[in-house]
Amino acid sequence: MKLSKIAALFACSFIISAAGLAQSQDVKTQENKRSETTVEQDYLSNVEDVIITELATSDDYDNKFIALQYLESAISEGRTSPEMVKALDGLAGEGVKKLSRTNGRLSNNYPDIRAKACDLLGEIPTEESKNTLVGIANEDKEPMVVTAAIRSLGNIGINENDEVVQMIEFVQRKYAAVNPTSSLALEILNAYEKLAPTVQDRNAMIQSIGEIATNYKYVTPVRTRARDLMKKLQSGSTGSNSGGSDK
Repeated sequence: MKLSKIAALFACSFIISAAGLAQSQDVKTQENKRSETTVEQDYLSNVEDVIITELATSDDYDNKFIALQYLESAISEGRTSPEMVKALDGLAGEGVKKLSRTNGRLSNNYPDIRAKACDLLGEIPTEESKNTLVGIANEDKEPMVVTAAIRSLGNIGINENDEVVQMIEFVQRKYAAVNPTSSLALEILNAYEKLAPTVQDRNAMIQSIGEIATNYKYVTPVRTRARDLMKKLQSGSTGSNSGGSDK
């Protein structure tokens, strides 16, 4: 009887040990699989970064356009990397910060590429993206690009010491004097509304909005939007609704 009990205990111990060993092996197998998956993901990510960088820095317009498509897909799927941000930085300044000339003429002035890059930077809310967009809004002379940069600055929402709002006020005054553009004015208003909670001194911003409201070179819906926003700000309330249309 005692021998039977000892044998049973030994068998039980053996089964438990075997089960533990099998479980340990399973854990190691799963860890190895996860490790292999991580290595594969890192490899694919690096390959994607290389492809995007090569396309973005190419002299060919179509390659830059394809790079933007890759970047848009990666951002929408939550995949971003320093290399991608660097590629967007370069594309946003294509023809402004980076100049290529053929027979003395600028050959890489692609406003649509710059505008799309600015829009994508607005989906990466970092200090680096903000700095790039501030530079583009200040330096670019194409309203469509400046419009995209300001729209993205509103989406990012960084406005330390009113730096971004002050830059937008400057852009508003500059374009009102030389090239009043309703689509740009509308995005300025939208950005003001989004950034309003971060503004330390609202007086200059409200004055800027008032200038849009009374400038009859802008279409009626934009001037109406400006008046409505000014009332909100003066009453101390700002909403997230940034509607409006440019007709």
